Amino acid sequence: MKKVLIVDDSIAVSRQLEKIIAGSGEFEVVGHAKNGAEAIKMHQTLHPDITCMDMNMPVMDGITALRTLVAMNRDVKVVMVTSLGGVGDKFTEAIKLGAKNVISKPFEDDKVIEILRGL
Repeated sequence: MKKVLIVDDSIAVSRQLEKIIAGSGEFEVVGHAKNGAEAIKMHQTLHPDITCMDMNMPVMDGITALRTLVAMNRDVKVVMVTSLGGVGDKFTEAIKLGAKNVISKPFEDDKVIEILRGL
């Protein structure tokens, strides 16, 4: 079972994503971080196979955290999580920086699992 770290400042979003991911029976959610800084610390201790990271968070945003994680490990698997509005440039930047894919809110259960399976 692949280990997944969820990074989002919204508890509701984190819970919804965990329900979809854990409910598949294929993935195990090993932790929750509220911002990019927490994600980097947790990444070093939990060693998740996949990190689902929100783009917009306080303290450290997802793009900055992605940049740091990729610098630490070029093979890191990060999927950015974003609202449908305001994706554009940030989406392109995230992919260029090393994000493997993007999951859009509101979540479509099947689409989330399909993206994670593809990693």
